Amino acid sequence: MQKKTKESPKQQDGLSLKNKHLTIHKELYRQRTCFNARFFLYLCRIFTRTIVIMTKANKVLFITQEITPYVSESEMANIGRHLPQAIQEKGREIRTFMPKWGNINERRNQLHEVIRLSGMNLIIDDTDHPLIIKVASIQSARMQVYFIDNDDYFQNRLQTADENGVEYDDNDSRAIFYARGVLETVKKLRWCPDVIHCHGWMTALAPLYIKKAYKDEPSFRDAKVVFSVYEDDFKGTFNNDFASKLMLKGINKKDVATLKDPVDYATLCKLAVDYSDGIVQNSEHVNEDVMNYARQSGKLVLDYQAPDALADACNSFYDQVWEAEQK
Repeated sequence: MQKKTKESPKQQDGLSLKNKHLTIHKELYRQRTCFNARFFLYLCRIFTRTIVIMTKANKVLFITQEITPYVSESEMANIGRHLPQAIQEKGREIRTFMPKWGNINERRNQLHEVIRLSGMNLIIDDTDHPLIIKVASIQSARMQVYFIDNDDYFQNRLQTADENGVEYDDNDSRAIFYARGVLETVKKLRWCPDVIHCHGWMTALAPLYIKKAYKDEPSFRDAKVVFSVYEDDFKGTFNNDFASKLMLKGINKKDVATLKDPVDYATLCKLAVDYSDGIVQNSEHVNEDVMNYARQSGKLVLDYQAPDALADACNSFYDQVWEAEQK
């Protein structure tokens, strides 16, 4: 029989130290493995979230001309009221704007000024015009509506025509003020919409401003624009200096070369088509010249939808426009 050699205290200390090192290495390996697994899961979540963001328009800005109950019911006012609510109920985040027309009863509709958003001056035709922002809520829809107001353009006046049906001769300047007022307010809100849906000719300058003058602003840099065409032709023409009045930094004469005098309804809407990513026919009967121009432009077009099908159709169209621009 072989005798067991007794280990010296020095050898025992060395073995104990080796076991400690081995235990420490095992623990470090286990922790690193756990960390790698957790980090991998974290990356998966980020990647999945990025894919969702890239393939779905989550935030929709509605720039509207009319919303009921603030103005009398019309096809546009009813869509302005119910479409944003339906889109919100489908899980998207919304913001909604309209002009504070002079015939809107502020007390009855509980409008109040938002001081932190008001106070800016917009220069149009070398004149300062104070921008006033008001807000009201449609409680049943859980929806806020922002109003663009100014004493010169909206107070003590009706909508686009006076009580005798005569169109206001400064409607061109009112359209400029409204479009710029909305965009400046969204900037102040620090909100970044994915899709901006413009309704009616009063909003027709918004696509141009978004794609040119505001293209580098974080709020609008990645936004896609949809323009809705209605049966809302105005009968007159804009003033001859309209093209020069609407100019801002980032816009040059070539960008508005289609605005030949006199600027009528069709010319204005074609400009909106030029700078939009998608066009919606929101009335059964619209200016055919405008819709033919839209179809020939190669832009995505959503044809007329029955009222009960419009929300679902627009909801899908927003993603279609968004995804087309991501390719």
